[in-house]
Amino acid sequence: MTAAVGLAALLLTACDGGGGGQAKSDGKQATKSPASVITVQPGSGGAAASPGDRVRVHSSGGRLVDIRVSAPDTDEFGGSLSADGRTWTSSALLAPATKYTVVARAKDADGKTVTRRTTLATARARTFVGEYSPEKGATVGVGMPVSVAFDKPVRDKAAVERGLSVTTSPHVDGAWSWVKDHSGKDRVDYRPRRYWTPGTEVTLRMALSGVDAGGGVYGTQQRVVRFHVGHAVVSTVDTHRKTMTVKEDGKVLRTLPVSSGKPGFETWNGTMVVLEKVPSIRMNSRTVGIFGPEAYNLGSVKWAVRLTPSGTFVHAAPWNAGKFGRVNGSHGCIGMSTSDARWFFGHVHLGDPVTVVHSKDPVAEGNGYGDWNVDWATWRAGSALS
Repeated sequence: MTAAVGLAALLLTACDGGGGGQAKSDGKQATKSPASVITVQPGSGGAAASPGDRVRVHSSGGRLVDIRVSAPDTDEFGGSLSADGRTWTSSALLAPATKYTVVARAKDADGKTVTRRTTLATARARTFVGEYSPEKGATVGVGMPVSVAFDKPVRDKAAVERGLSVTTSPHVDGAWSWVKDHSGKDRVDYRPRRYWTPGTEVTLRMALSGVDAGGGVYGTQQRVVRFHVGHAVVSTVDTHRKTMTVKEDGKVLRTLPVSSGKPGFETWNGTMVVLEKVPSIRMNSRTVGIFGPEAYNLGSVKWAVRLTPSGTFVHAAPWNAGKFGRVNGSHGCIGMSTSDARWFFGHVHLGDPVTVVHSKDPVAEGNGYGDWNVDWATWRAGSALS
């Protein structure tokens, strides 16, 4: 439950000299411009403002020349000015349990500037946050979608999606689509129709503060996340030929002999995306539901490149040395020699796509970033605003 909005206006008048105005040399009284009065709503009359409200600033005696609304851990709080320059309305909404600082400047007809600085606080409410990927400033591969996974169920997906936007340079044809993350969370991803062009600059804007995801659960985030698309490092695993071909910007770098999943443990078919790289990792089959005669517990698997949260990796598998290029003998991972694994580890990055062909079951779109296995028409139909 939220408190009612405080409606008390915050006023500031320009200081004026004593007396009733400035006397002209002819003895007549000069007419003085009215003092500028700035009002801010919601006000600070003691009651907390409601989450989801907008900030409105009005100047009765002059034009507004600068408005700044800030809060801790907030990147951007934009708004728009009316045609007459006297009223500013925030495009962002107020988040719960947040203290905002509003600084407004207005200039009157005589050129005098009035500045008003005030604070307002919002009532507490239930909140949600979105875990976004990639991170600010990252350089990613051409297969990396923009992804936001939410810590609470999203009932009003359209409202949340309206609070998200992606801009790129150069422009691309892209779309949002809702998926169910492997963890069970609601998630929305943005991807272009085809892989990103190397060198593309991408900006994600999350205007989720004050957005009701349904049932009075409000967002808190105002984020601007910029990242860069690097070289096109694209790998293809052919489970029939038992090879992995790695290309960079269209040029074949190497074709590596590999061993993929054996019958009953086939590697996922389709396109996956590099999620993380770990120089050494323990792999225990219990964590992926494999017990009995097929169980394993490997204490130090080298040069591991994760493709899915369900446990698909590209990694060194020296215990399968006689199988590379000859037999598919893994439990679903893509194994290769230690030297080849180290080379691959050094050449791929977050967001590089790895496509498996001639295998069995397709990878689910929410199992990592399986987005590329969905045709474009179906992907666009997955938007809550389509």
